[in-house]
Amino acid sequence: MRKNQSPDECQRLAALREYRILDTPPEQVYDDIARLAAHVCRVPMAMISLVDVSRQWFKSRLGILTQETCREVSFCTHTILMPKPLIVPDATKDARFANSPLVKEDPHIRFYAGFPLLNPEGVAVGSLCAVDNKPRRISAAQQLAMEALARQVMALLELRRVSARLAHELEHVKTLQGLLPICAWCKRIRDDHGYWTKVEAYLQANTDADFTHGICPDCLDRERVKAGHQTHDVAA
Repeated sequence: MRKNQSPDECQRLAALREYRILDTPPEQVYDDIARLAAHVCRVPMAMISLVDVSRQWFKSRLGILTQETCREVSFCTHTILMPKPLIVPDATKDARFANSPLVKEDPHIRFYAGFPLLNPEGVAVGSLCAVDNKPRRISAAQQLAMEALARQVMALLELRRVSARLAHELEHVKTLQGLLPICAWCKRIRDDHGYWTKVEAYLQANTDADFTHGICPDCLDRERVKAGHQTHDVAA
C-alpha cells in the first residue's frame, strides 16, 4: 500500500469508476457548486476533486488553470482518508504540506478546507475544497454550508450512476423487443448468429434475469394423469 492510501483503496477506486465521471467535459451544475463553495468560504479558489490511482482530477475548478495534479502532492489525498473535513489554516505551518510544490510554487496554497465526497457506503471518492493563498479560518456556519454542498455533489454523482445503470438495463430490454424466432416444438430460440438455444440460456445472455424451476399446476396434473395410466397398464 502506498503512502497516504486507504486500506480499502481497491473498493474506493471501484466506487469511483461506477460514476464514469473522470475526464468528462465541464458541466454547469458542478461549476455552480464550486462557485458557491468559493463564495461561502470567501476564497478565490474552489475545486471538485476526484482522486484517481495516481492523480486528482478536477470535475470543476475555479481560480486555477490546471485540470489535474499528481496525487502524491495533493491535499485531497489526505481528505479522503477521513470521514470529516480537513481544515488547514496555514499550510506553511503544517508538516504534511509545508514542503509541497503546491505550497512553495503556484498556486501557493496557504489555506485549504477539504470536505470528503462520501458515497452511500461511506467511501470517499474525492472532495469539495476551498483554497486561498492567504492563511485564514472558516466559521462553523461556513463549515456546515460546505458539508451541504459536498452532499449535493454526491447527489449529482449518484444520479449519474443510477441513470447510467438504467440506460444499461434498457439496452437489455430492447434486445427482447420485436419478434423472436422460436421453435414451435422444442421452444428453442434462434439468436442473431443463427444458433438455436434454450429459452433460459437466451434470456440469461440478453437480460439480468436468473431462473428457478418448478412445475405449474396444469403440468403437474398432466403428469399425474400419465403416471396413473402407466400404473394401470402395468397392473393390467
